[in-house]
Amino acid sequence: MVKIAILGVGTVGESVARILEENRDIISARAGKEIVPVLGVVRDLGKERSVSFPLTTSLEDALSRDDIDIFVELMGGVDEPYQVVKTALENGKSVVTANKALLAYHRYELQEIAGTVQFEFEASVAGGIPIINALREGLSANHIEGIRGILNGTSNYILTEMIQKGADFGETLKIAQELGYAEADPTFDIGGFDAGHKLLILASIAYGIDAKPEDILIEGIEEISADDIYFANEFGYSIKLLGIAKKEGDEVELRVHPTMVSNSEMIAKIDGVMNGVSVIGDKVGETLYYGAGAGGDATASAVISNLIDIVRHDKKFPMLGFKKPLESGLRLRNREDIETNYYVRTRVEDRAGVLAEISKILGDFGISINAVLQNNEEKEETTNLLISTHKTKESQILSALKEISTLDFVKDKPFMMRIER
Repeated sequence: MVKIAILGVGTVGESVARILEENRDIISARAGKEIVPVLGVVRDLGKERSVSFPLTTSLEDALSRDDIDIFVELMGGVDEPYQVVKTALENGKSVVTANKALLAYHRYELQEIAGTVQFEFEASVAGGIPIINALREGLSANHIEGIRGILNGTSNYILTEMIQKGADFGETLKIAQELGYAEADPTFDIGGFDAGHKLLILASIAYGIDAKPEDILIEGIEEISADDIYFANEFGYSIKLLGIAKKEGDEVELRVHPTMVSNSEMIAKIDGVMNGVSVIGDKVGETLYYGAGAGGDATASAVISNLIDIVRHDKKFPMLGFKKPLESGLRLRNREDIETNYYVRTRVEDRAGVLAEISKILGDFGISINAVLQNNEEKEETTNLLISTHKTKESQILSALKEISTLDFVKDKPFMMRIER
């Protein structure tokens, strides 16, 4: 029998305990031993929980128990979980975590601390989708050329409703909160930070890149409007909040932002609260992983798969697939050097010469226009210009938009979105 302690018995922790009980026969058959929760750590003992094992508020008591074989960290946060996981690993205890924020900041330190002690984290990215093991093991013969992921179900749900039903962002966010898809403070999800943490974990496995959230480009979906959706529909695009990793030469781009992608792309068809990750390997080509990215049972499924893996095997390879950061010889590309196609929305006075002057500024910065739409507002004196460009550098488009924003006929700060082709 393998004894585990669950640190944080919330929605996922309760699901882990229930699935271990309900599917005990098949889990024991696959693991070779029965996996039994013997202790849970919670902040509030007064809150009712549907578990049969003892609960405590003392992390110290849990960590000091010699009879516990594996600790399951489901606490959330960064600093306290780091100390807890560090202590468990230093004590020679295996750890399973679903904590993407912890790994976004401390994955390489924890890898060094773990050494040959098993430390697994499948549930930290895309819930029940086994993307970690797909990258670390299934695709290990490949150089990973690119990753594109819908990694946050809340944002994907909001964008899907806006596109399919013409819904307003604010109204859709409120519905998402009522349905439990979004938190009372949704900033972490709609601001792209949750997806950013997950992308960093995937990039570490694919490329050996040691970067923090502050080092990469992260933008959210808060400014997406009906005009943007109108343009996307006209030109056969869907709008998705994507986590994107691309390898070019010895550099890797890492960025999270709302993106226009062709409706013909597989990832464009992933709607609602679902997650999906597209991975391109130099030998296997494109593979797509789709499924529930959140929720108690989906996340618990990934946690338990790690528990079974630990019981089955005594793995000696590094948890991230690379023994040291940047051992692969790759480095993070400066965000100013990113090259892609761009979409620009700007509200201007509806008069002659406006488009010509904007076109001139774009041309001065070496930016070629691909398409233009005009979407008139109710007030006839203003109009929304919707422009897409050919491929250009991030630094060029940002400089051009800064100059365009100073023009007297421009009424709002121009909005920019990237187009992936």
